[in-house]
Amino acid sequence: MSTRIAFLKGHGTENDFVIVPDPENVIDLSPAAVAALCDRRAGIGGDGLLHVVRSAAHPEARGMAAEAEWFMDYRNGDGSIAEMCGNGVRVFASYLQRAGHVTEGDIAVATRGGVKSVHIAKEGDVTVGMGKALLPEGEVTVRVGERGWPARNVNMGNPHAVAFVEDLAHAGDLFTAPPLSPASVYPDGVNVEFVVDRGPRHVAFRVHERGAGETRSCGTGACAVAVAAARRDGADPAVTGTPVTYTVDVPGGRLVITERADGEIEMTGPAVIVAEGEIDAEWLENLVK
Repeated sequence: MSTRIAFLKGHGTENDFVIVPDPENVIDLSPAAVAALCDRRAGIGGDGLLHVVRSAAHPEARGMAAEAEWFMDYRNGDGSIAEMCGNGVRVFASYLQRAGHVTEGDIAVATRGGVKSVHIAKEGDVTVGMGKALLPEGEVTVRVGERGWPARNVNMGNPHAVAFVEDLAHAGDLFTAPPLSPASVYPDGVNVEFVVDRGPRHVAFRVHERGAGETRSCGTGACAVAVAAARRDGADPAVTGTPVTYTVDVPGGRLVITERADGEIEMTGPAVIVAEGEIDAEWLENLVK
């Protein structure tokens, strides 16, 4: 490992990430190393880490290399691996454009949740094809203190439990994962969204992301929330043949989610690269030994 490792810092609606370019997949990013880099006091700080690797160079992505040159090897802030991160994909695409690997327009990005179609607009917003939502059957209940709510089980390549509440303050501090029952529904943990209405097809939410705690935004969560709200409101594009769009406010900004008649979901929002620098590899190696 070289004595210096390049990194960047970016965010999508204030869901922030450490970005580590590593096209040939030569940097050893252990869970402890990722957690150290994402530490907000002793490291760089981030909700997660975007490891930028060519698909052909990563064993989990080689099968997608013909479709997408680049693989988003996404890690949660605690070092654990995640299937997908919607805000992360937008920031990932923004980095690829900044680095000269792609230009504005349509690109494909490989993720553990499959290959995602991305459109980089001239004005800067990025649209990500998030795939289709799965809506597993079965009742789930989420609790905070003495309060409890039914939650809609939505899978966007990663699991979500969406609860509609009267006040976002009812979500509590979200430092720890809100308990759900039955717990067996989510054996690998879950992202929990608490949602309030702001107007017609306009909602706001707070989220506890597994492996990260409360974050300022969650892209897959915004998609899950829009789908859950549409079904609650009696709108299913697969039935009506008409796309449905929701404006979704998060603490860090605003996302626009559209579910098409074929079930495909598109998310549009900003992506910002705010800094770049170098990591001291010796510090990192010594820290995680």
